[in-house]
Amino acid sequence: MKLLHIDSSILAAGSTSRQLTAETVAAWRAAHPNTQVEYLDLAVDAPSHFGADALGIKTGVQAQPTEAQLRENALSEKLVTQFLAADVVVIGAPLYNFTIPTQLKAWIDRLAQAGRTFKYTDKGAVGLAGGKTIIVASSRGGIYSTSEGGQAAEHQESYLKVIFGFFGITDVRFVRAEGIAMGDAPKAAALTAARADILVATAEAANQKTVAQAA
Repeated sequence: MKLLHIDSSILAAGSTSRQLTAETVAAWRAAHPNTQVEYLDLAVDAPSHFGADALGIKTGVQAQPTEAQLRENALSEKLVTQFLAADVVVIGAPLYNFTIPTQLKAWIDRLAQAGRTFKYTDKGAVGLAGGKTIIVASSRGGIYSTSEGGQAAEHQESYLKVIFGFFGITDVRFVRAEGIAMGDAPKAAALTAARADILVATAEAANQKTVAQAA
């Protein structure tokens, strides 16, 4: 089994989401000892934002791609191939300005490729990346999950559910620590709750559905 461990926080050792992804990966390996882990730090090795050169080669309009297009396409192919090869993906996703870090969004933009993670049909888009388990380590300074206003304001967990669902992934699990900026006691309670989430999220085996079943 292959696990892809991804961090996106810019806070290095001070990051709660990094702490939670490390604990999640350790717990997963303890529960599933045959797991091979690959690590990607998007804050250190951030893909460039998706631009015209990254898209250009996908359109098939030009007979001869430019060097910039070839370079951007190679990066996209590297990231999507790495993603598709993983059975489990553990993602550190802190809440920045009500959404995910731009580094994480840039990575997702590279994955969203017609013919690789989804396809268009006469009935609409169909995901092609089913059969994976996604575990998101979600960290938040405030509390968003317990009120309608908070749920409407966050575009972090809600966005990740939608985009991975679009890719055909039905098994998306969340490890959540919220209220971590509200004082020592709320932060301690948040970490305790997140560690309980980790035990639940890592105890169950990875989603074994095939791509065809997921689609």
